Order: sequence, then structure tokens, then C-alpha cells
Amino acid sequence: MSLVSSVSVTVPATTSNLGPGFDCIGAALTLYNQFKFTRLDAADAGSGATPRITVTGAEQERVITDENNLVYQSLLHFYQHLSQTPPPVTIEIELGVPLARGLGSSATAIVAGLVAANQLAGEPLNQMEVMQLAIAMEGHPDNAVPAFLGGCCLAVEGKEAMKAWEICDIPWHSNLVPVVAIPDFELSTAQARRVLPSDYSRADAIFNTAHLGLLVRGLETGRGDWLQVALHDRIHQPYRKALIPGYDAVQSAALAAGAYGMVISGAGPTLLAVADAASAPTVATAMTTAWQEEGIAAQVRSLSLDTQGVRIMTNA
Repeated sequence: MSLVSSVSVTVPATTSNLGPGFDCIGAALTLYNQFKFTRLDAADAGSGATPRITVTGAEQERVITDENNLVYQSLLHFYQHLSQTPPPVTIEIELGVPLARGLGSSATAIVAGLVAANQLAGEPLNQMEVMQLAIAMEGHPDNAVPAFLGGCCLAVEGKEAMKAWEICDIPWHSNLVPVVAIPDFELSTAQARRVLPSDYSRADAIFNTAHLGLLVRGLETGRGDWLQVALHDRIHQPYRKALIPGYDAVQSAALAAGAYGMVISGAGPTLLAVADAASAPTVATAMTTAWQEEGIAAQVRSLSLDTQGVRIMTNA
């Protein structure tokens, strides 16, 4: 079997949680990180084990380029899973997904490293097996799964001893537009998890269960009246919004401009409004203005759902 010499991988950004869908629902968005992995022969690799990593795009100076790089760590993890030694490689990263903003940038790195390693190794694992590795590395499925598969996905832990996941696609109505407001400050997932309580009341559990059911139907049908109710949550957003300056002002502006609702994207600080196609431009402008009035610059973009997920191109 001949092994490929290079692999190019494109991975979409993701938004996760979607209000009541904490740690189980995610959707792929039309923002992308791109990665190219090129196998080196022994002469080109030199004596050191450190991979050659180059990064371009916004915030490129913030990405580490030694063996601790998350993309390389994911590739290494794959080969360790196979009990094999990874080949020497160069990795070229082109950033299009903002870092540490709640849009799944770490998931793009994990998915890219694992997918590329699988290709370089001759595809010993199938897609589900690679995705299981990504979920384990990420710690939860709601970013990794849509990054792989595209679209909007619900991931439910299965019954098997190895804790396999059941993946269910959630139809997303064509008239629903995700509007993302990405502020110029960061919020780490670890910090966002620290503010969450360890226990919840029965009332809060019932509230989120009911709202999650309505959310699935609202996304499928595009019914705004359902989404106005369904996007509310009692598990994570009431605790995390205090970490995001201007949250209430941006939410009020989005709703006044016609959004059905607004949620924290992932762990934040990006805020995501769901609007119909006609209202989306007005919603985007209102969210921009609201954050400006709070003294915070933000990129606000009307996006679409990415329906393809990870893209792979190989060269022999």
C-alpha cells in the first residue's frame, strides 16, 4: 500500500450548546481553518523531533509552533493510539476561525490532526472511530461532531462499554440565519466551566428538557414563536453571561431588531442570534452598535450552516 505524501484538511467553525442544548448540540458554520500536512523523508526531517509548523492569518502570532501545538498533539495522539511512531511532517495552518471565542477553534485543530494522521497512516480507522478519538480529546461532542459531519447535530452517549455516541442530525430550516457577534476579547472554556454549579434543581432539569425538545422542532420548522421560547436555558447561560461585558445590551438590541433569540456560542464570549433571512442584516447592525456603545469592538457576521463538515484532499 502506497502512503500519501501530503494531506490538506479544511475544518469548519462550530457553535455549540445552542441555549438548552448544553454539551450535546452543535452546528457547523461557514468559517474555516485550513491545514496542510506534508510528509518529510529522513534527509529533509533532520535530526530533531520538533515538527515544522507555520501559521498564517489573523492572530497567527498567538499559535505555538513547537511540539505542544494542538494540531501536532492530535496527530501524535492518533499514532499513539495505534502504537506507532508518527512520520516527520511539516504543518501549514491558515486561520479563519477566531481563537478562544466560542467558535470551536480547538476542535478544528483536533479534528484536523486526527483526520490527517489517519490519511498519512493509510486510513486504518473509519470516520466514526476517528470521531470518537476527537470527542475524547475535546471532552464533549458538541464541537467535534459537527466539525466532522457538518450541519446541526445532536450527540447522545450510547449504551456500549466504550461509551460510543449516537449521532442524530437536526434539520435546520433554510430561512434561519445564525448571526455571530465576535468581540475582541477572549473567554477560556475552563473559566466558563468554573462558574457553573455542580448541581441543579429538578425544576431546572425539567425546564431544559422541555426547551431542548422545542428547540429541535423550532429549528426544523423555522417557527419563530417556538424559537423565541426554545432558546432559553437554565443550565449554563445565566451563570456565564456575567463573564461577557455588554451581554444584556447586545441581547436587547438583537431582540428589538427582530432576532428570535440570542445564545452564548460555545463557552463564549461570541454571541449568536437566530433570525430569519429578512431580519438578519438589521440584527447584525444592532448587535454591532450595542457592543460599540459598551466600548467593545466586535466582528458581526451573518453566516450559514456548513453542510459538508471536514474536507480532505490527499496527494500521493
